[in-house]
Amino acid sequence: MPDYYEIRHTVGFEETNLVGNVYYVNYLRWQGRCREMFLKEKAPAVLEEVRDDLKLFTLKVDCEFFAEITAFDELSVRMRLEELTQTQVQFAFDYVHLAPEGERLVARGRQRIACMRGPNTATVPARVPDQLRAALVPYSSAALTGGR
Repeated sequence: MPDYYEIRHTVGFEETNLVGNVYYVNYLRWQGRCREMFLKEKAPAVLEEVRDDLKLFTLKVDCEFFAEITAFDELSVRMRLEELTQTQVQFAFDYVHLAPEGERLVARGRQRIACMRGPNTATVPARVPDQLRAALVPYSSAALTGGR
């Protein structure tokens, strides 16, 4: 089993700019989609908590680009756990172009989220849910910290 969670995507025309390459904001959308599908498939109880009062706040997101991709390119978005604290999770994302001649890393990104609970006017940090912690274990790319 690979040490990453993966979604596959075929790039569409609507994701490209006038020049024909993928518009940068789509890489961030794909990070969000990968995270959402991970929760749906690997930690569905967390989605129930989100419907209740758990909030997953995105604190930071970034993406570094190495090569261009265009419409109808096949892409693998691979998510790994980079850091896990008591209330926050940081993911690393590899964007891999899947072509007949082989795989090519085209971008790399990160996303940091904080778990929060409570009403919008009084939201406070909350522990990362146990089911999410357990679901993330197989996708760890670094030594994890548990004490922050």
